[in-house]
Amino acid sequence: MTTLRSDGYTGGSINAVDEISFLGQKDEAICAAPKGLQGVSADTIHLSSSIKWLRSAYRSGKAFSHLVLDDFFPENLLNRVVEELPALGGATWVRHDDDNMRQFNLRSALDLGEAGSQLVAFLHSARFLYFLSEITGIWELLPDPYLQGGGYHLIPRGGKFDVHVDRNMAYATGLVRRLSLLIYLNKDWKHEYGGQLELWSKDGKRSEVTIEPIFNRTAIFEITDENYHGVPSVVRCPKGRSRNCFVAYYHTVKFPGVKEIVPHTSIYAPSLYAQRKSRLRQFAKDLTPPLVMRAVRKLRVLR
Repeated sequence: MTTLRSDGYTGGSINAVDEISFLGQKDEAICAAPKGLQGVSADTIHLSSSIKWLRSAYRSGKAFSHLVLDDFFPENLLNRVVEELPALGGATWVRHDDDNMRQFNLRSALDLGEAGSQLVAFLHSARFLYFLSEITGIWELLPDPYLQGGGYHLIPRGGKFDVHVDRNMAYATGLVRRLSLLIYLNKDWKHEYGGQLELWSKDGKRSEVTIEPIFNRTAIFEITDENYHGVPSVVRCPKGRSRNCFVAYYHTVKFPGVKEIVPHTSIYAPSLYAQRKSRLRQFAKDLTPPLVMRAVRKLRVLR
């Protein structure tokens, strides 16, 4: 059974219905699947309402268009995906550690195990692409078979990812990033562990939605230069654990109405720049002798 729970998520809830298999047709074209279908090999996903309802929920998402679904994928598949997680500290991982983020990303799609490869095959399938297009209204979506920036994302204890908008292009192919899909893999995750995904206002100044990263919760949202999001709440999980998710990005050849797109990496929220500028100014004041500071103030008055 599928639910869209409200614990830690401000988007409300959807009543559960039977397991269904999405066939790719438009609007209400979804049908009941026989009980007992197991895993992605049967192209089975778990929805909780009609495509029309989900499309409306996505478009009316607070902060910006998004959808959060619980128990969307077969639990037995995600259990195997979790079991395949490579241990940290080897060539399998790319480590990001700076003022804005502390996170580990999977280095290559070649490092996926059998279950991870099975999950990716479904996420990149025509059926699933049609499903995403029906929900989001973004057509002619293209997957990323190389998982550039995708795959496993692990934030360790003490890690974070500041509020930002995503990179807008896949550098190797030149395709435009349009959608982000995140599947959370954290069993028995408690709120006090932190690591919540936050969706912020389009001016990047305030948090509007908080999403708990619980097991088998899936978040889908559009990538634009106004869709600020991040994990600013530092992860405080017990030692030996981390905040884990599986990420997939979807692309189009062009962005409608835009002739030329200037590639950029992650752009952090303006509020972060303001905070850092204020801290730097205070630091400079602390280091400047009082005599020099008084001279600076006099110059300002004379001007």
